[in-house]
Amino acid sequence: MKKILAINGSASDNSSNQKLIEIFADMTKDYFSLKVFDDLKSLPHFDPELSADNTPEAILKFRQEIEMADGILICTPEYVFSIPSGLKNAIEWCVSTTVFSEKPTAIITASASAEKGHEELQLIMKTLMAKFTPETTLLIQGIKGKIDAQGLLDTSTKKDLANFTDAFKKLIEYDRL
Repeated sequence: MKKILAINGSASDNSSNQKLIEIFADMTKDYFSLKVFDDLKSLPHFDPELSADNTPEAILKFRQEIEMADGILICTPEYVFSIPSGLKNAIEWCVSTTVFSEKPTAIITASASAEKGHEELQLIMKTLMAKFTPETTLLIQGIKGKIDAQGLLDTSTKKDLANFTDAFKKLIEYDRL
């Protein structure tokens, strides 16, 4: 089983993004061993002077989780046309490293609009040299009306998530070759 680290970009408990991660985990339970990092609030504010030397223990552990994973799933909302500050902070702690370099990555941006945040996250991850394709990115607009406690309600979104999941599996398999 491939080890996947899922990073929940939402600062809210029981968010739509957390539910999407749970749906993804259920869909891939026979293929992926999923570990969720959903505590971005616990990470210290980025300090470039501590990024290489005297790095906080929480950041070292976060980087190690990324490094040990066969792939990364980032599932996030959009806040004010951008990615949430907690997610940006976590990623900034990784800029001076190579933990994301060539790491198979899947990106879901699910929010009311989500378009600008989705573009921004792809640009950031491309800058960090994460390995993703258009098929391993998924924009879900209007997520609140497409999901409830029982799961995804929208047939089109279910199909899009299934295609996205298949593409991520292939990206990870291709990475092994």
